[in-house]
Amino acid sequence: MNQSPRILITGAASGIGAATARALARPGAGMLLHTKSNRTGLEKVAAELEAEGVRTVLALGDLAEPATGTRLVETAVEAFGGLDTLVANAGFPLRPLIGTLTRAELDHTYAVIAGGFFELASTALPHLKVAGARGRIVAISTHNAHLFLPGYLNFPASASAKAALETLVKSLALQLAPHGVTVNAIAPGLIAKDKDSGEQTLSPEDWQRLTARIPMGELGKPADIAATVAFLCSPAARYMTGQILHVDGGLVIR
Repeated sequence: MNQSPRILITGAASGIGAATARALARPGAGMLLHTKSNRTGLEKVAAELEAEGVRTVLALGDLAEPATGTRLVETAVEAFGGLDTLVANAGFPLRPLIGTLTRAELDHTYAVIAGGFFELASTALPHLKVAGARGRIVAISTHNAHLFLPGYLNFPASASAKAALETLVKSLALQLAPHGVTVNAIAPGLIAKDKDSGEQTLSPEDWQRLTARIPMGELGKPADIAATVAFLCSPAARYMTGQILHVDGGLVIR
């Protein structure tokens, strides 16, 4: 008998996280949805999922605090009897350049993005080993950790924290491969913000200028990234691990 999936998604109140929750929704699935503070958005997503037969648990918390990641995993395991899938999506862009960027801002960014992933993965580790070949970890990185050009977006704190995240992904992929658990990351390109997102770090003029750099000529959608997460969580991706997938309309072509 197939086990209903047991899933934890951080940053699930809007954007990529919410789209991922919708993409992974299955009747009977258990899903812990996390947000730092957007309870209204999280409740809206949960209502959609529950209408499809998903069992949801909602959790708020700041991933900069080490106890938060541990609590999220323990709550999911208690609610669903285990954990098969961890999607680490929470993060934020931080624009100050070095010289303006403070050490406190840098430390906080690393604490949320790299430290939050570390705590989540560390606590999830034994449960994912039990899940074996069903076990999946997918982290959401950014193309800004790979693309550095004059006149383009430059996020020294958040991009370098995402680069650290990618290194943790590769290390953990090697560690968990003998157990059949896969660990991958996705580096999204320029993704349009949905109407429920509180993040508006760029002006409409900036978005238009940046879109012109994309070979496919359009911004990505949260659903584009969610579809890739769903693939990585599927049996079809059982032999793919330790990879950074660029889903960006050709923005980062090597």
